[in-house]
Amino acid sequence: PSVPRHTNRLINEKSPYLLQHAHNPVDWYPWGQEAFDKAKTENKLIFLSVGYSTCHWCHVMEEESFKSKEIGEIMNEHFVCIKVDREERPDVDKVYMTFVQATSGGGGWPMSVWLTPDLKPFAGGTYFPPEDGVHRVGFRTVLLRIAEQWKENKDALLDSSQRILEALRHTSEIRAQGQGSPPPPKEVMDTCFQQLSRSYDEDYGGFSKAPKFPTPVNLNFLFTYWALHRTTPEGARALQMALHTLKMMAHGGIHDHIGQGFHRYSTDQHWHVPHFEKMLYDQGQLAVVYSRAFQISGDEFFADVVRDILLYVSRDLSDQAGGFYSAEDADSYPTTTSTEKREGAFCVWTAEELRALLPDPVEGATEGTTLGDVFMHHYGVEEAGNVDPMKDPHQELKGKNVLIARCSPELTAARFGLEPGRLRALLQECQQRLSSARAQRPRPHLDTKMLAAWNGLMISGFAQAGAALAEQGYVSRAAQAAAFLKTHLFDPDSGRLLRSCYRGKDNSVEQSAVPIQGFLEDYVFVIQALFDLYEASLEQGWLEWALHLQRMQDKLFWDPKGFAYFSTEAGDPSLLLRLKDDQDGAEPTPNSVTVTNLLRAACYSGHMDWVEKAGKILAAFSERLQKIPITLPEMARATATFHHTLKQVVICGDPQGEDTKEMLRCVRSVFSPNKVLMVADGDSAGFLYRQLPFLSSLERKDGKATAYICSNFTCSLPVTSVQELRGMLNP
Repeated sequence: PSVPRHTNRLINEKSPYLLQHAHNPVDWYPWGQEAFDKAKTENKLIFLSVGYSTCHWCHVMEEESFKSKEIGEIMNEHFVCIKVDREERPDVDKVYMTFVQATSGGGGWPMSVWLTPDLKPFAGGTYFPPEDGVHRVGFRTVLLRIAEQWKENKDALLDSSQRILEALRHTSEIRAQGQGSPPPPKEVMDTCFQQLSRSYDEDYGGFSKAPKFPTPVNLNFLFTYWALHRTTPEGARALQMALHTLKMMAHGGIHDHIGQGFHRYSTDQHWHVPHFEKMLYDQGQLAVVYSRAFQISGDEFFADVVRDILLYVSRDLSDQAGGFYSAEDADSYPTTTSTEKREGAFCVWTAEELRALLPDPVEGATEGTTLGDVFMHHYGVEEAGNVDPMKDPHQELKGKNVLIARCSPELTAARFGLEPGRLRALLQECQQRLSSARAQRPRPHLDTKMLAAWNGLMISGFAQAGAALAEQGYVSRAAQAAAFLKTHLFDPDSGRLLRSCYRGKDNSVEQSAVPIQGFLEDYVFVIQALFDLYEASLEQGWLEWALHLQRMQDKLFWDPKGFAYFSTEAGDPSLLLRLKDDQDGAEPTPNSVTVTNLLRAACYSGHMDWVEKAGKILAAFSERLQKIPITLPEMARATATFHHTLKQVVICGDPQGEDTKEMLRCVRSVFSPNKVLMVADGDSAGFLYRQLPFLSSLERKDGKATAYICSNFTCSLPVTSVQELRGMLNP
């Protein structure tokens, strides 16, 4: 590569996204005091650009505008320009996205916002093309108009920014009215189910026409709804909706049939043509949902999808020190000699390529059949490409095929006169060959930033999969990642989590000069992960750490006036608003997950004030839960858990004993959303016995491993038979 012409301050940052912009002619600053002081001293407006390193349209805007010398000069002359990685600083992103959504009715990345020198927003949008078009004003024009406004009408701009801020403060407030109480759970659950049912796509699964996101929060809600209504038609429909959606996603192009894992979303109704980036948070949550689908249905199809996701993450998103990377990009160079990246280039195929790679005749199949014929038929490959031009506005996928399982294995086998078992082996051989061929292509960019929150979601994925599939290796991988968090993303002196760390030179793990402190979501997803890991591994150290982090979360983020938790700590003058997220989206909102975390924490510690806090969160969101629970399916699910009280499933026995292991396998194989699992091993000095004195009164019956189902620390009669235990877990 040639020596870069320009280098700006972002060269000193660790974020892969900020480093991507370190050689733009724009004089970028990171978010911080140096930039704020410059804006005030020089009385300049701030241009804030927010994105992330695997964002397709962020790359487009960089290529078109931020690499342009002419546009760079306009930006440097009139503005102090700040670049933010939204994954590093979700707090900054959220404040200004709230503004962009409120003023433009839409949002997304790259986000472009203009601020006064005291950081108040007054104009904003997302992607801007560089020059004026028929329907859109170009970025250059917007920059010059705003600079002109600041020169001519400064007071009016300042006045308007103050009014906007007051309005945002007012509309974004979430608080309980008076001493509000939690909403009625039956009504919330039923309304949420009806709203999901109405938006459900009967043919292809999922909950919209297009684009279609995996939204694990909806599927988890439906599984819980089924568990509470197993014998009703509504319960049966909830289960059918969830399982059908999961099958259609796994067959679709959103699932990488060669390289494993799931892409971020589908651009069409059929789960066919994806937006090709792969995010860690999707893999973590989908591993959990597919594990639950396997627990409920017993269908190995779902267990295979879990293994597929975890293989991808272990191979491609794992740091050797044990952490998980954030994402893989959608764009890459089609060949080693290409000069321009294309979306999906790493993943798509021409019919000609596939024929050349799979020419072998298939013995025992109808005459003249090659491996290529079988594979191309099964995965919907067409000579001219199988991508609808309407879904490919830039013609990047012209003539290419996105693999989608068009037939059941039985139908494909019948078509070519093969046994289903033989077909499976043939498809596997094809996949291995194509995987080797793909390995020769230039890989997409890998974002090697490691975030506490997303690592938490992935630890839950490995831990829950390990428990449900009885795969000890997955539990060990979860424990390795949790140990990584404790070493690299936790400060033992302050007892606090850090947000992010980075893969450095020679594969070392690096930290920023001034580490970013953990946000609410980091605490919530890590605490959830540690509870999941305890239940899968029975290592009490993870419980102890989870309860410590829960106390720290209460101290840093709880709102004693309006109830629920703020997303950020108090005391950062550069953040104009302290917000509470109110929507479960691609990830659940932290307050939703926290309700269940608090109930689990109370079960493991005996501290009932955590149950009270859980009720207060539900009270703060009560109005939204009653009117539009479809926006908070994870919290709707938690209202039922709060109401039904968690069952403490206690197994008294030697954790190494075969009889104890059999009982544990039974508990872990059943999907029971309202339970926590613990083992009373007789070590009265252990952490659990110190927390829960009632455990000392439980004993083994006839010297055998014995289970008790307890509620609020009052226990059922002892059970020594696995069949009886299964019956108690499956009401």
